[in-house]
Amino acid sequence: MILVPGGRGQLGHDLAALSSDVRALSSADLDVTAVSAADLAGASAVINCAAYTAVDAAETDEDRAFAVNAVGPGLLAEACASLGIPLIHVSTDYVFSGDGTRPYEPSDPVGPKSAYGRTKLEGERRVLEAGGYVVRTAWVYGVQGSNFVKTMAALESTRPSLSVVDDQVGSPTWSHDLAAGLLELASVLPSTRLLHATGGGETTWFRFAQAIFEELGADPSRVHPCTTADFPRPAPRPAYSVLSGAAWEAAGLRPLPHWRSALSEAFKAGVVAPRTGAAPLE
Repeated sequence: MILVPGGRGQLGHDLAALSSDVRALSSADLDVTAVSAADLAGASAVINCAAYTAVDAAETDEDRAFAVNAVGPGLLAEACASLGIPLIHVSTDYVFSGDGTRPYEPSDPVGPKSAYGRTKLEGERRVLEAGGYVVRTAWVYGVQGSNFVKTMAALESTRPSLSVVDDQVGSPTWSHDLAAGLLELASVLPSTRLLHATGGGETTWFRFAQAIFEELGADPSRVHPCTTADFPRPAPRPAYSVLSGAAWEAAGLRPLPHWRSALSEAFKAGVVAPRTGAAPLE
């Protein structure tokens, strides 16, 4: 049985949907900040999806973010090591500075600029030190929970136009594809322990939003580009956070599909519920 702490989010939801061998656990089922080996008895592996992901709130709540993103993964890694079972821990592009101009390799220097990124980086360090696996990903969306795709779909139906930042570059990742990749990793367990897994290709939030409008059958010209400076946030966002999948493929793992084709498949799978009632604005 593969245990999935943080299993009620979008990634945990898809892991459970893809495998009957997955037991998705809520924070009430398993508190990663107080976990011990006894809590993992009977597990064949652990895929940790538990995380404090409120990026802006972490700027003023770093202690709590640190407990969930750093202390928790460290305790899980120690417990898994004592039981001799693998831990796969999901991390983020925010561990990098975002100042790059080419896809980041796992071995590239890190330099988080936010509290969220700092706490996730410390979680990585503790997991790797205990012999676990770390998989960095980015721009994840799925059927479960809230995400960018659902937000854009909601705005499309209520606003004649909207502005979306066009100076942040990354790779949208459908949680279904990421979940499939993590399950493959759990079955292969290569020697490389720090990996990247995102949707293929790259885009900006603006062009991602236009693609979402296309999938909705709406006019993508209703989405207008703007800059990050136009929408200041408490936590800085990486300007460039494309993650290279070269190490993932070198480990014998299948690359995740290109982000654009994945988006189409996600819509077919119901990532956005079909509309009823009034027609969307045009």
